[in-house]
Amino acid sequence: MVNRSIDHAFTATSLTSAASDPTFAGALSFMRRRFTKELAGVDVAVWGIPFDAATSNRPGTRFGPQAIRRASAIFDNDAQYPFNRDLFAEMAVIDYGDCLLDYGNHQDTPAAIERQANVILDSGAFLLTLGGDHYVTWPLLKAHVARHGPLALVQFDAHQDTWFDEERRIDHGSFVARAAREGIIDPDRSIQIGIRTHAPEDCGVNILYGHQVEEMSASDIASAIISHTRGAPAYLTFDIDCLDPAFAPGTGTPVSGGPSSAKILSVLQRLHQLDIRGADVVEVSPPYDHADITAIAGATVAMYMLGLHAERRAIAVSQG
Repeated sequence: MVNRSIDHAFTATSLTSAASDPTFAGALSFMRRRFTKELAGVDVAVWGIPFDAATSNRPGTRFGPQAIRRASAIFDNDAQYPFNRDLFAEMAVIDYGDCLLDYGNHQDTPAAIERQANVILDSGAFLLTLGGDHYVTWPLLKAHVARHGPLALVQFDAHQDTWFDEERRIDHGSFVARAAREGIIDPDRSIQIGIRTHAPEDCGVNILYGHQVEEMSASDIASAIISHTRGAPAYLTFDIDCLDPAFAPGTGTPVSGGPSSAKILSVLQRLHQLDIRGADVVEVSPPYDHADITAIAGATVAMYMLGLHAERRAIAVSQG
């Protein structure tokens, strides 16, 4: 037991240190990262938004960040597959905790999310967010665009989220339409993957429907994403219902006929050329989960997002 510790989320002495907690014990931050609100020297901040008041079907995603953190403990501290690197050897990652929201005043929610996201982004840290329902992507996009300018949206989802609504409506099915209408995203360079429902309009966003994803290889899907975004700065949002309910039953609006977690993870692995400026994993709803299947999928997607960021950092360093 020499040189081993417990509760790494609180006892870590370095932001780049590996944890030694057993998978079944210890404080449950995301991948055992230190819990802190201190952003100095931080490369990536993982942040939860426990919000589900915008759901149109089954609620429960307010418990999503907790579930994803819990599931992330299953990752051991060896090099993370498939990146074959210790993600935290040179990349300082913290768990910034959760967004502070007033559960009784939902009209204040978007401004609260945007304001708190701006604090993180102003530090220069990359922001990886754990939702929450998909409405949270709207204020997150606004915060990222304030720093980076209009972004290409890369959206893994069963739904287009292009239902039109009035400005103050709190709805998880309309953020894409609002973002396109207000110039937050560039529709011409945006793409949706896994769509298995119809909406009144596509807002100019390219769509890879579920049946197309089923027929394409992971390599072809990744190539389509990279080709369509054409090198633009991008925001990556992953609605867990992109996956078939067999692989993600714990979500509010499940849609049959989706891809497997293996296939979509293989797509994500190939997106190292994508200039990702921010990312989120949303719509994990633990009350409808079984054996943490959905939470594990969500945690794995989030880990892949960290892996992609680590790879881009390594490439940037090697190129001087």
